[in-house]
Amino acid sequence: MATDLGALLGGDVLEVAPRLLGAVLRHGEVALRLTEVEAYDGDDDPGSHAYRGRTARNAVMFGPPGHLYVYFTYGMHHCCNVVAGPEGRASAVLLRAGEVVAGLDVARARRPGAPDRDLARGPARLCRALAIDREHDGADLSVPPLTLVACEPVRHVEAGPRVGLRGAPDRPWRFWIPGERSVSSYRPAAPRGRP
Repeated sequence: MATDLGALLGGDVLEVAPRLLGAVLRHGEVALRLTEVEAYDGDDDPGSHAYRGRTARNAVMFGPPGHLYVYFTYGMHHCCNVVAGPEGRASAVLLRAGEVVAGLDVARARRPGAPDRDLARGPARLCRALAIDREHDGADLSVPPLTLVACEPVRHVEAGPRVGLRGAPDRPWRFWIPGERSVSSYRPAAPRGRP
């Protein structure tokens, strides 16, 4: 198991993202093995929160790798990303899905009625299962209680377009472990309605 997050996460985001598959993200009692992620490449990526530059909301993305970028979306959901790449370059990997490998009863209590495969299937569900919210924005993932532990690289990874994006929707920057039940279904962005 790798322990140096800077070395793991300091490279190009398109190389870092698939290496995160199989890594274990733990928050307190609950831990999950990452099965699906998406790469976002700052000012070179119209799908990135940092495409138009630094703001108070996305500032963590410009910091050192190995920290958590958490944002609130649609007025009801939290999503989290692992900051990657060199400091000053706003790259991050959205954590889309995982399989709960520890603290199953706690995760079930946080997501009542959800089948086990859906406990952390999708970025908002992942955050809910792990009790991650804006309070954890900027958290150093090498310091408990919120930690990321890498693993041996997954041998077979599939790639395809990111889910629900209007900016750069066709870039194959979503990576997942094939055959994993926790991987979310692909959905393109919904068409915009007429004014």
